[in-house]
Amino acid sequence: MLSLHHEARTPVHAVPAGLKLLVLFVVGTGSFFVRSIPVLGGALVAVAGCYALARIPWRMAVRQWLVVLPFVAVIFVVQGLLVDWGSAVLVAERIVVLVALAALVTLTTRTAAMVAAVERLLGPLRRLGVRPERVGLVVAMTIRFVPVLKEQADQVRAAQRARGVEYSARFLTPLLVKTLRLADGLGEALEARGVDEDDSRL
Repeated sequence: MLSLHHEARTPVHAVPAGLKLLVLFVVGTGSFFVRSIPVLGGALVAVAGCYALARIPWRMAVRQWLVVLPFVAVIFVVQGLLVDWGSAVLVAERIVVLVALAALVTLTTRTAAMVAAVERLLGPLRRLGVRPERVGLVVAMTIRFVPVLKEQADQVRAAQRARGVEYSARFLTPLLVKTLRLADGLGEALEARGVDEDDSRL
């Protein structure tokens, strides 16, 4: 989910944000009960069809999928060696389907609409002490800061390559420092606006 909303007028974009999140939840939960490789493969084809229906540029779509492929490859190999290769294919298919579908939701739904949908869905839980506004704030920040963190990672890698340093575990240290500084600045900004004191300010 590296890219945010992609503006277009398509049937996929027109689907309400709440319904998209519900479908994502149902597919995510249901995929763990599916034990058929062809069924999960069909789900993947269906998601790809939704990308085409939403008129997502192919380069943007491929970028969403490529990000998770190294992780999927590692999981696939480990699962295949420790369990069996059939289970490895199932796990890989589940991850790709869920990531691709989640990326499609973010590409075709404005962040404000998604946050509003989350707040509406959690509204009935207010009596149980759940604060929908805070959950919505967390969702908004998560969506917003995924591309920010990727941009910081790219900056660290560019600086290391400029110094002749290839891929190394040292990459994690400056990235962690930059991330902690970002989190600290965000915390101070929220505190200055009194988020912890009054939820109405959200």
